[in-house]
Amino acid sequence: MHVMAGFCDHAIAMSMSLLCMVFFCVCFLSISAELQRFEQPIKPNGSLSFLVVGDWGRRGYFNQSKVADQMGRIGEKLGIDFVVSTGDNFYEDGLTSINDPVFEKSFTKIYSAKSLQKQWYSVLGNHDYRGDVEAQLNPILGKVDSRWFCQRSFVINSEIVEIFFVDTTPFVDKYFLRPKHHTYDWRGVLPRKEYLTKLSKDLDSALGDSTANWKIVVGHHTVRSIGHHGDTMELVMQLLPILEEHSVDMYINGHDHCLEHLTSTSSNIQFLTSGGGSKAWKGNIGKFQDPVKFYYDGQGFMSVELKQAEAKIVFYDIFGKVLHNFDLSKELYSNM
Repeated sequence: MHVMAGFCDHAIAMSMSLLCMVFFCVCFLSISAELQRFEQPIKPNGSLSFLVVGDWGRRGYFNQSKVADQMGRIGEKLGIDFVVSTGDNFYEDGLTSINDPVFEKSFTKIYSAKSLQKQWYSVLGNHDYRGDVEAQLNPILGKVDSRWFCQRSFVINSEIVEIFFVDTTPFVDKYFLRPKHHTYDWRGVLPRKEYLTKLSKDLDSALGDSTANWKIVVGHHTVRSIGHHGDTMELVMQLLPILEEHSVDMYINGHDHCLEHLTSTSSNIQFLTSGGGSKAWKGNIGKFQDPVKFYYDGQGFMSVELKQAEAKIVFYDIFGKVLHNFDLSKELYSNM
């Protein structure tokens, strides 16, 4: 009996050890996976066009519906290929579950124009982390509305451009150190240091391997901004050096509820804010300085049109009026 008891104790210990090893491996894999890549076809003429909107999910209120209407009109005019969401997809506290009616009330029923029935590539914002994060990431939502695609960080490859979507919320210290009365869903992020180290390494590697003529990075939080939130210093310190090292052309974000175009004094990066999808902060603006090309403290969205060597970026208000536009160009280098 003593021998059998000893054997059972040993077996139980071995089983527990195995379970711990499996748990460790699963956790390790969750923070070790490289950025997944997805293909997005270009038009037959070699061009690509898309809309960008952020900070939108308010059941149509705060002019969300008006912004959506104009997105539909401009989307049809440009023949867009997809839509980019810069995060804070559902206010005030993300989704409660995959069955939350807010998903359809703030997304499906609002962006109903025919031209917007394209793939939506979305990142998470800080408000999304206040709800059930796994709900927004769950593929089941893609069955509710086939347009919906949301992951923490990923890459869209479209031949002439690669777009790198980055999960920026875990970079920001205050959500961990001073959350106030908010509760954040950090599943899949903890341990935070390892998560951020791996994400930064994977982004650095993916950008370094990219041979696309255009490199665009999308995140929720600002890097440079004169809006309400201003610069996100954690991203200035940890993300910006990676963007500059790999000659990123555009960094596109939301978070500040405005439309904005800033340039860089140390690189060719264009900092573009499209966070005017619904509620805006009228009059909440910092001091204008030399790198600021455009700032609008109201609702709206932006469009991006790309060709192999040319890019056109346009900002629109809720009436579809063009507020600001600019062109970029670059030389093509032959391997011959």
